[in-house]
Amino acid sequence: KMPQTPPFAAMFDSSGYNRNLYQSKEDNCGGLYYHDNNLLSGSLEALIQHLVPNVDYYPDRTYIFTFLLSSRLFMHPYELMAKVCHLCIEQQRLSEPGLDKNWMQKIAPKILQLLTEWTETFPYDFRDERMMRNLKELAQRIASGDEMYRKNVQQLLQNLIRKLAAVSQYEEVLANIDATSTDHFTVLKTKPQSIQRDIITVCNDPYMLAQQLTHIELEKLNYIGPEEFIQAFVQKDPLNNDKSCYGDQKKTRNLEAYVEWFNRLSYMVATEICMPVKKKHRARVIEYFVDVARECFNIGNFNSLMAIISGMNMSPVSRLKKTWAKVKTAKFDILEHQMDPSSNFCNYRTALRGATQRSLTAHSNREKIVIPFFSLLIKDIYFLNEGCANRLPNGHVNFEKFWELAKQVSEFMTWKQVECPFERDWKILQYLLTVPVFNDDALYLASYESESPENHIEKDRWKTLR
Repeated sequence: KMPQTPPFAAMFDSSGYNRNLYQSKEDNCGGLYYHDNNLLSGSLEALIQHLVPNVDYYPDRTYIFTFLLSSRLFMHPYELMAKVCHLCIEQQRLSEPGLDKNWMQKIAPKILQLLTEWTETFPYDFRDERMMRNLKELAQRIASGDEMYRKNVQQLLQNLIRKLAAVSQYEEVLANIDATSTDHFTVLKTKPQSIQRDIITVCNDPYMLAQQLTHIELEKLNYIGPEEFIQAFVQKDPLNNDKSCYGDQKKTRNLEAYVEWFNRLSYMVATEICMPVKKKHRARVIEYFVDVARECFNIGNFNSLMAIISGMNMSPVSRLKKTWAKVKTAKFDILEHQMDPSSNFCNYRTALRGATQRSLTAHSNREKIVIPFFSLLIKDIYFLNEGCANRLPNGHVNFEKFWELAKQVSEFMTWKQVECPFERDWKILQYLLTVPVFNDDALYLASYESESPENHIEKDRWKTLR
């Protein structure tokens, strides 16, 4: 029977994180240091050893996730994979010759389970040929023992290949969207008198737009690998200064694409507001986006909410005093208050905790949605990483730090696995992803055409732009 992988949410206990690792007394001498049953630090070798199952031991799931996430700060995943393979084969060699078959039956499901967790949680590690080679070699060894294992190994490899094919396809789509939208980043010299379509003609229901934004958010979130958070700020390992552990492979494309989406949405909001020639139309677009933002808040989609607010706060939009005079701003003020950056985004963090609580007790996918304000999440992880050393003065890996990192990243892992419960509307999605948006200059130009410059600085800027 295969050991079962519990869902991500189950990695947490009520106090936050399950750190009680199965540990025998000699672990304290074997290069791992514990305090109150919590693993605090260890030599890299001992930590690798701790990852590899044996006949009587299987590593705790939180340990596997934390170590696979953080080990890339010290070594390439393919180097880790090679060591794991070596340790497994070593164990087999050391077992008594007669026990070989028996040993294989006991250990095979555990090694298979470890490989399953690795391939399911960090599939992008296996885009590396060397990783794949090692994986197949170890899998072959297991499969040669028993028909049942052969099926399991095939299943594991098929799932992995399917995931990698899906991400390649997604990246192709991104590249195509990038190619078309750079052509679309038109700097319009003046505003077109007749706009073919605007957001309200494409979708006049704010609730519907918030749902489609949530589709885009969840899809983009889903493709971000947990390791991208760590790879985003990899530096050299101080004990191995001739090589940056990940320098040749800083794969954070999906994370970057998600940040680009946030910027695109902000600029799209500003473009839609600055485009209309008439003041009352502009005011209507502002009120429409306030309603969309409010629906995003109710859904738990804080990233779109924040992008909409930041689009409305761009100076080409905020300078439109006559337009804003026509807007009922009470609802906007409430949203701004929710996303107020003061006290380190205290209000937003409270709302996020509320949404997280709701998702833990949710009965439907609709209630499970938590889409964090992403750049703040990255910033939190960045500061956590910067705030503590990766290694202690004795050369040990500072595992206490990595528990904390893993805790934040695994919460994100829970959020990104939610299936979007809303129906897709391709027409609206297409518009959101590909409609031309203004760059900064074009936004200012459109803004000055709508309401003339008020002071010398604005007048000079308008002249230059024209």
